[in-house]
Amino acid sequence: MTSFGRHRLLLPILGWIFITSLVGLTAEPAVERPPADRLYVGGTILTVNDAQPRAEAVAVAGGRIIAVGKKADVLARRGEQTEVVDLAGRTLVPGFIDGHSHFFSLIDVQTQALCASPPAGPCRSVADVITALERIKERRKIGPGEFVMGFGCDPDLLAEKRFPTKAELDRAFPDNPVFIVHVSGHGAKLNSKALAAYSVTAATPTPVGGVIGREAGTQEPDGLLFETAFMPIFAKLPSPGDDELIAILESGQDLYLRAGITTAQEGATMKHQIDLLRVFADRGSLKLDLVALPFITEIDAVFAGKLPANEPDYRNRLRIGGVKIVTDGSPQGKTAAFTTPYLTGGPAGQKGWRGELSFPQAQINDWVKQVYDGGATLFVHCNGDAAIDSLLEAHRFASAGDPTKPRGTVGIHSQFIRPDQLEKYAAWHITPSFFTLHCFYFGDTHVANRGAAQAGPISPMKSALALGLHPTNHTDFNVSPLDQLFTIHTAVNRQTRSGVILGEAERIGPLEALRAITLDGARMYGEENTKGSIEPGKLADLVILSADPTAVPAAEIETIEVLETIKEGKTVWKK
Repeated sequence: MTSFGRHRLLLPILGWIFITSLVGLTAEPAVERPPADRLYVGGTILTVNDAQPRAEAVAVAGGRIIAVGKKADVLARRGEQTEVVDLAGRTLVPGFIDGHSHFFSLIDVQTQALCASPPAGPCRSVADVITALERIKERRKIGPGEFVMGFGCDPDLLAEKRFPTKAELDRAFPDNPVFIVHVSGHGAKLNSKALAAYSVTAATPTPVGGVIGREAGTQEPDGLLFETAFMPIFAKLPSPGDDELIAILESGQDLYLRAGITTAQEGATMKHQIDLLRVFADRGSLKLDLVALPFITEIDAVFAGKLPANEPDYRNRLRIGGVKIVTDGSPQGKTAAFTTPYLTGGPAGQKGWRGELSFPQAQINDWVKQVYDGGATLFVHCNGDAAIDSLLEAHRFASAGDPTKPRGTVGIHSQFIRPDQLEKYAAWHITPSFFTLHCFYFGDTHVANRGAAQAGPISPMKSALALGLHPTNHTDFNVSPLDQLFTIHTAVNRQTRSGVILGEAERIGPLEALRAITLDGARMYGEENTKGSIEPGKLADLVILSADPTAVPAAEIETIEVLETIKEGKTVWKK
């Protein structure tokens, strides 16, 4: 048979196959895409997704993002019940991920006196601090013998450059124990009744890693307690009953939501607090996701004697996401551990003071090994370079000969990290969670205490990014206010209260600063596949801003406002 003949025979067969395939195609039902619950159009959309950095519209359904892209394409997901949100020129960004804070500080800010200095608070002098304490005593109807407490006091910013003295507090509050927490959260000033309540006397030895201020020429305590001398007392302070605590948390969480935070952190959680959070969450009261980090001394109680491990899933928006260890104190409180002395001495007047580790290195090593053996994520508070050395040594010790194995370890603050230490972070896959708000709030203090050369590059975001790290950024609430836009602002501008630029070479762009509190924040928690950017399939955790932080002048980023916070497609806060 000729070639032509064979082709003639094949033609009807091919035609039959073609017609059959068409029948099959028309017979196959079209896949119906569900309509959107909400569509966002008419503004700037910053996705924090490198593959599609900007979009014209976003569609949301069932708590997740279902479409991102051109307006015409996304509007195709509109149904009869779809709500179309006109951004009216405003900016949509991913929900903010909290790099580090203390959710339980919501209790303090609602039950204690605000003793912070402007712009965070009203106190410019010792007299202002005492007035703030008197007002909280009156407002909360605190009776004789009950504690009067304040938070956020920064002696360096008061006119007198000091706390109120024990004698001044005794005169103002003869019938009450008084407890004023230092702005760092690592120490406090007590009056005589508060010292007596916790049996702190001339015979009380200063514990390892702690500071007890003494009256000049004596062993009599002057009321100043820091670190391990402070922490046991802080843990025993009186607090409202459980029902009131839960009520305060329920109303107080709006402080996070109004800052655009859709995933928050409780950054050093005690067993009793974990139990309260379980009750709070199981009542359905949490409007945001909350990651709790049990404090290392609580792991036996929290994990029932087993090795610590993360909870992989949220239960009613709460999960245990790691374990917290503290290796030193605060640089503004002069208790951070350094390899060189403070230029201004120690917090109690010590000479040649370098600060101290909070715990012996052997103890830190053992704790880190427990966390690594259990597979939990390790979060380590470390500020001074000696404390960062301690973290690196403990990581090496606990890594079974392979410190380069990724474990998700986070160095909280890591402010005064040296270049050689930052390179080890990169090689050993340790994520720094920086604190650029320090540039503004405490930058001038750091220059005085540590010198410009060491203070300049604190929280070196630019250098970390250059090494391929994914640094996050945080407020450490209530050390500083919950303000994510000011967090971005300080990463971009790095300006102190006095107007000095602190470490100009470490400035980053606004998009990089936004990424640190969105996608890189989600990555720190191991949640980058579900959060942190505006992409189809991810949770519809979103924030509407009054302006685009990448478009306004850098000096004006702090003026941008959060207008609406959306958690899984539902508005949970609106200005």
